[in-house]
Amino acid sequence: MQNTCTRNQGWTGPPRKWCSTSAPNPPGTATAVPLFLFRVTRAPELRQDSPAGGAGRTPRPFGSSSTPHLATRALSYSASPSCWRRMASSSSSPAPAPAGESLRQKRILSSKLYLDVPSSKAPVVYSPAYDISFLGFEKLHPFESAKWGRICRYLTREGHLEKKKLVEPLEACKEDLLVVHTEKYLNSLKSSYRVASIVEVPPVSLVPNWIVHKKLLYPFRKQVGGSILSAKLALERGWSINVGGGFHHCSAEEGGGFCAYADISLCIQFAFVRLNISSVLIIDLDAHQGNGHEKDFANDGRVYILDMYNAGIYPFVCKSRFQPQLIVYNAGTDILDGDPLGKLEISPEGVVTRDEKVFRFAKDQNIPVLMLTSGGYMKSSARVIADSIINLSNKNLIELGNQLG
Repeated sequence: MQNTCTRNQGWTGPPRKWCSTSAPNPPGTATAVPLFLFRVTRAPELRQDSPAGGAGRTPRPFGSSSTPHLATRALSYSASPSCWRRMASSSSSPAPAPAGESLRQKRILSSKLYLDVPSSKAPVVYSPAYDISFLGFEKLHPFESAKWGRICRYLTREGHLEKKKLVEPLEACKEDLLVVHTEKYLNSLKSSYRVASIVEVPPVSLVPNWIVHKKLLYPFRKQVGGSILSAKLALERGWSINVGGGFHHCSAEEGGGFCAYADISLCIQFAFVRLNISSVLIIDLDAHQGNGHEKDFANDGRVYILDMYNAGIYPFVCKSRFQPQLIVYNAGTDILDGDPLGKLEISPEGVVTRDEKVFRFAKDQNIPVLMLTSGGYMKSSARVIADSIINLSNKNLIELGNQLG
């Protein structure tokens, strides 16, 4: 088996490359290249479910050669020129017209989300409003919707981070959301039925919409504000963590998979305008495909996406092809052994090692990194994330300002 790359066949836009792990190259295709060298994007309809994990299996460390290569199968589809054409034609929208781009920039420049954060604060962003308590409906979805507060309680109670050093973000308002989202999509969220479909909890459709916004969509908007602010902090401090966010299933025009707002696309668009950067690398290591940001940036050469789901390699040589000015790291913990949706059987130690490798790579290459916590459907996820942040601090990859002696 080799890593293969298809170049620009059936594509009339800017030069592009798509790579996959597959059988040896057929005649007329490019020579073998490492998977992690090139842009990786796929149409959302190509996502495949992983095989069910058997009982009694030993959790794998991250990067184990026996990790199921679900991403490999999806990538081999996406390398097909015909599949790429389908993706291009069904992407969320064409490149914005000059007038639309001007309005986008005006909205970004007038936004209040880029708070001035004093140096006494750690670049760890969280609000108690992140946690979702919604008449018990949150228990009908496997997502652990109180994990964000649990993460911070672990960090503060064990003395690794003082509560007063946490940064609280503002809520993303409608004008902020319109930087990426369409008016039509935001208006669709006025339907409880539509929101119920996005969060995959049917009884939500029966709840008055004002309650849905207060109890469910408001916490999401606070986390969006956190992701946008965290990008600024990453550029200022070299790293940042939004304890929430990572809604990688949501695109400009479509939500889904418990993701109502496209915080990843939003924080990147804000960074392009306000932080004067022109290249971003998204490392998405959540167990699921990041179909939202992939749709939003499918035709944007400023954004490279490495989206590995059920695969175990890292892009440590991608700098040879692309030098980003910011890394957005989607660090989902639904890869943990026992997770009801991820089914990847990675051990807690493997998650800690995974996060350490990404942060070490970012530090070695002197690239600011923003970590988002994304998916994770067990209560143990919060403990694992907290332990990972503690490990990053102990390894001097981040500075929480309250390390124990």
